[in-house]
Parts: sequence; structure tokens; C-alpha cells
Amino acid sequence: MSHAPHADTAARRAASGGGPDTAAPAVARRAASGGGRRRADRARRADRGSRPPVPSLAAALRELRGAFAGPLHLPGSQGWERERVNWSGTVAAEPALVAEATSAADLRAAVRVARAHGLPLALQGTGHGTVVAADGALLVKTGRMARVSIDPEWEVARVGAGATWGEVIDAAAPYGLAPTSGDTRSVGVAGFTLGGGAGWLARKHGLAADNLLRAEVVTAAGRVVAASATRNSDLFWALRGGGGSFAAVAALELRLHRLPRVHGGVAWFPLERAAATLARYRTWALREQPRELTTAVMLVRAAPPETWIAGPALGIRALYAGDGRDGERAMRGLLEVAGAPVAGGYRTTPYGRAAVGGTAPRCFELLPDLPDDAIAAALALVDGERGAAAAVELRCWDGAVADAGPQAGPAGHRRVPFSLKIDGPASAVEPFAEHVTGGSFLNFLADQSRTREAYTAADWERLVRLKGALDPTGLFGSTHRIAPPAG
Repeated sequence: MSHAPHADTAARRAASGGGPDTAAPAVARRAASGGGRRRADRARRADRGSRPPVPSLAAALRELRGAFAGPLHLPGSQGWERERVNWSGTVAAEPALVAEATSAADLRAAVRVARAHGLPLALQGTGHGTVVAADGALLVKTGRMARVSIDPEWEVARVGAGATWGEVIDAAAPYGLAPTSGDTRSVGVAGFTLGGGAGWLARKHGLAADNLLRAEVVTAAGRVVAASATRNSDLFWALRGGGGSFAAVAALELRLHRLPRVHGGVAWFPLERAAATLARYRTWALREQPRELTTAVMLVRAAPPETWIAGPALGIRALYAGDGRDGERAMRGLLEVAGAPVAGGYRTTPYGRAAVGGTAPRCFELLPDLPDDAIAAALALVDGERGAAAAVELRCWDGAVADAGPQAGPAGHRRVPFSLKIDGPASAVEPFAEHVTGGSFLNFLADQSRTREAYTAADWERLVRLKGALDPTGLFGSTHRIAPPAG
């Protein structure tokens, strides 16, 4: 494979990550900004670096030291303090041990040691999907496995388990290629893809999971295997949306798409145009919106300063996979109802520079339609000081997402066209109770009790059966765990 500029990111990551740290004193600067960590938490750990590991952990550590090439961090060490926190600092785990994997061989060693010594196992790339603390676990971080290489002839990216979408986008860009990434460059490729991966190219090219061609993984039996449509096909099916419950990913091969430029951005409008725009959107998005175009209509309680709107506003996010003239033509049917924007707009750029963004999915639901009552409920959520939400976003998926054939993975409820994102408390969903399906997308689902709702009934049953066959002891899946069949 050819390598794009900056494609080999592993060395860059390692340079900033520090070296082995298995017995450092318990000091430690915090890597994250500290959200979610308290003084009591710090005081409780003040002397942890001087405590000897418990016997079972000591035996596991001895075995791991003999087979694991990456850094190992004991509780209280600087590395442990740095690596135990997710990307935002909202989840600060207390793992028994942190291991920074550098290869598939390291992952295999960690899996074998965790299984042999009865240690819970947690795998983490960037930590964007981490909502369950890996307390008492062997926490394996894959940030050092960040190599990205591009084959421009076959239009394929080979991506290490710790790579981010930004690194893939930058590596593919010199060849006029783009991946089916999400709306945030810092999100890890592996977790996003295993969870389905709904992004701005989904209507044209499908979910990220639909673009997975091959995976190199470590199984619960401690074997390094390849999974594809023709090899370990049941495992491959489960990896395309089943989350992290089936194997430890070492690398993925992903289909890229010829896309030198896109047309997109965010335009802002007065809120008075919102009701009419959403009423138009519910039919336009399904009947007139071309697959090259993905749009989302959002309502915000406080308009951005550049809009000069005091209070709530209407925004329309859009990305067209093509040039500006075609993009403007494709948007015309919606924008003629929204009117002239008061700020923002759309421009033609390389894919990696498109500034479209997204709404924080504190609540996420799916809707078969956008009836008037649902539109009214969305508007009420951002109604000045009384509004319960900072933002509400309604988006139409459909297109290639809905067209996936019977061999597609279990990701999402593909034939439900609309999604609802709310940046607000759980109670903000209540006005939509009679309109939502109860289903969800795994990557947007924080509630661990709702994991089953991310799948159709048939896909869930198949996932549970495969869990029993591939990981009968339940080694994998610290977040959105799928349990093996009872008995």
C-alpha cells in the first residue's frame, strides 16, 4: 500500500505518550481538564502507588510483562492517571492495570492474561464511546496502534485500532478520497465503525460499518484472525454494528470513496421559519433530496453570536457529495421555504475541511414521520428561558442506509427514516413519546439498559447466539455488553 503524507501516525502518538510506567510514584498531572473528578477522588488515591498489587494481579502482571511490548501502568502511576480517563474527562475509571497495546500480539497477550486470571477486560481507543468505568479491569488502550495507510488504486484504507477519523481523512485527501466518517475528527475509527457509524456521507455511501471490508481481530480464545465476507463471516457480520462484544480489533480495512470536493456548512435563519421549514422537510427529504445530499434541521435555544439573533434560531446543516452548483440546486426546494439566511452558509471545500458539525446526542430517538405535534414539541423545547433543551436536531437518513441488503451487519434500524437528537435532559423526550419508535443507533446511545433497542428483534437474537458461540464467557463488551445466552 502507498502511504499518504502523515499516514503513519503511530510514531507521532508514541512520542507524546510517555514510556513504561509500572512503578512510578503516585503523583500525577491530569491529562484531561478534570471534568468529573473530585478532591475526594484524588485523596483516596494519594498513596496507591506505594501499595503492592494483589496476588492475582501480581501474577497477571508478571505474565503480561513477559509477553506485552507496550507500556504497563499500575494504579497511582502517572501513566495510570493519564490513561484511565476518557476523552472528555467525564469517566475516570479505577482499572487494576492499564496496558497500552502497540500491536495485535499485544492485544493477544492481554486477552490471554485477562482470561487466564479472571480479570475483567476493557478496550479503549479514544474513549469517545466510553460511558462505563473500567473499575478493577485490565484496561487496554489502543492509541499507539494508530497507523493509517492508503491504497489509492483499490481505494482502501488500512487503519490501526487507535486511529482517529481525522487521521484517515488527512491520509486519504491527497488522493481525492474520503472515508464514511462521522462529524468529529477526533472520534476513533474502530469504535465508530463497530457501533454502525452514521455520518454525513451515509445517504450516498452507507454507514461506516457498510464500508468495512476486512478486520484483523483477536478472539476470546486468544487467536489473531481475519474476518471478512468470505472468512469468519459470522464474526464479520457481528462486527458491522454489534459493538465491542465480539473481539478485540487490531486493524480495519475500509472502503474509501472518490470525493475530491464537497459543498456544505451551516446556515442560520429566524425561528419564525422553523415550523414551515420542518413541515416541508418531512416530505422533501424523502421525495426530493438526492442521495448525494445529507441534511439536518436544528433548533437552538440561544443563537450563535454571529447570527445577531437574540434567542432561539433555526439552523440547517448540509453536506453535498459533489460540486457547489449541484449542491445549491439540490438544496433549493428546502431553502425556498426557509428563506434567506441571516448568517452562515454553504461553501465548496475538500471533504476534510467541511464545517458541518453536529448536535450533542444527550437524547437520541428514531421517528417514522414528522407529524405536526412532533414539530410543535421540538419548537417548545427551545422556547426561550422555558425551553428544556439547548438544541434539537431532526435528520433524514434513508438512501443507502435503508438500501443495505440482507447480508449487511446489524447496525441500526435502517428503514426508520428520521432521527431526533436532543441536547437536553432525558425528560425532554417525553413530549415525543407517541411519535418515536423506541429504537436507537448504538453510537448515540448512552443508556446501557437500552442496548437491545439499537437492533431489530431478529438481529438481536442472532447477536446473542453469536455471542454464545464466539465469546461464551463474556470476556468482551464493557460498554453496551451483549451477554451470551443464559444456561
